[in-house]
Amino acid sequence: MSGAVPVLELSGIHKEFPGVKALSDVRLRLFPGEVHTLMGQNGAGKSTLIKVLTGLYTPEQGRIVLSGREVAPRSTEEAQKLGISTVYQEVNLCPNLSVAENICIGRYPRRWGQIDWRAMRAEARRVLAQMDIADIDVGAPLARYSLSVQQMVAIARALSISARVLILDEPTSSLDEAAVQRLFAVLRRLREQGMAILFVTHFLDQTYAISDRITVMRNGETEGEYLAADLSRLALVNKMVGESQAEAQQRTASSCQAGETVLRAQGLGRFGALQPLDLHLRRGEVLGLCGLLGSGRTEAARLLFGADAADCGGIEIKGRLQRFKSPREAIAAGIAFCSEDRKHEGAILALSVRENIVLALQARKGLRLVMSHAEAQALADGFIQKLGIKTPSAETPMAQLSGGNQQKALLARWLATDPALLILDEPTRGIDVRAKEEIMDHVAGLAHREGGMAVLFISSELPEVLHCSDRLLVLRDRKAGGEYRRGELDEKTVLEAIAGEAA
Repeated sequence: MSGAVPVLELSGIHKEFPGVKALSDVRLRLFPGEVHTLMGQNGAGKSTLIKVLTGLYTPEQGRIVLSGREVAPRSTEEAQKLGISTVYQEVNLCPNLSVAENICIGRYPRRWGQIDWRAMRAEARRVLAQMDIADIDVGAPLARYSLSVQQMVAIARALSISARVLILDEPTSSLDEAAVQRLFAVLRRLREQGMAILFVTHFLDQTYAISDRITVMRNGETEGEYLAADLSRLALVNKMVGESQAEAQQRTASSCQAGETVLRAQGLGRFGALQPLDLHLRRGEVLGLCGLLGSGRTEAARLLFGADAADCGGIEIKGRLQRFKSPREAIAAGIAFCSEDRKHEGAILALSVRENIVLALQARKGLRLVMSHAEAQALADGFIQKLGIKTPSAETPMAQLSGGNQQKALLARWLATDPALLILDEPTRGIDVRAKEEIMDHVAGLAHREGGMAVLFISSELPEVLHCSDRLLVLRDRKAGGEYRRGELDEKTVLEAIAGEAA
């Protein structure tokens, strides 16, 4: 866009939290009449940058220039007054109120000290007409409408404050394809009207369907800004995940012999989360789930474990087709799951290492078969030694352990249940290199020993997936993109498979 002046420009943005550098010298330009997509893996800094833009976080360094004037919003309200409006993934509306009330909330027109309902409905119709939407009754309760329509109403509310910049944070994550296309039609119309739109997504297909320009973030930094037409899918994926580091980590093909099928999923899916998926897991084998953030990896794991309810398909265990209604049923069937969210869905930081380790086994036994303190102590001590958990004692609070040792303790928790299938979702996230290697080696050992368990291994780090997996199942945009045996993919071809490009 030669000669064009950005409506919003960020430069040299730095943001730190205790012990964490979240953003470092980040830059971003938004031009009027463009859809600019922000891409990056989990932890790349996208959410932090949006919170800086919308006044939730104050950067330590850097400049935000809006329409040629330097600004420094200190709250979302202040950002909105400047013309920067955001629509989040979770629609923040009041379903009990009418469409018009939601669009004008906080800014109701008044006459003689009372709300002017006629003027409010007229304003709502005006904003919706600007988006070329005429099939919504603005006087009807918002709850009457689908999630996709509610998303449109959220955008209309943003436009009603005369926004110059519209930020959409993962707006399509819960929408079906028809709703996505309707949203894109609205965005194209707003683009024609000169709106600057920042679109945050992790879907490659949607990125190329709507984007004029793409900014890639990686490890809290701006990797680069590109015209969408000049950046291939493979190049985009490469820039998001970084340069290849697998050669030093790759190992030769193992001589593992896969055993009986432990679990087979047939057409397993959930609306808005995962399209129907087939997979099978065999004893003595590591199956790697490979794909970008949002490809459906964690969603598949949660469905297999009963943490989320499937809308279609089922799971076959020992010839019996079933759907787990809760994790308790999955645990009873011999399935263990280490969540990617170690602090919120895994470790109970106030409890001791011993209490964290015995938690799943005690839940499996039930309250009637309470373990004695001596039994729990012996079990915890055994796993502390076996996994090399560095802790002063089994009674040390979990919060005092390093991230890597917390992860090992969580692994011990599930190994204590002697599972037939172990699901590991990002087991090495946020831990040091040495701890990563120890965990990956232990995972491989669990599967490849005699009578080993089946392991489902999920990681955003491609070298780790290639290093650990006997088979790879590539997921792309919530659906399967191909299955490969060890050695059939390398660092380059796995990126091509993820991007959906031929080698």
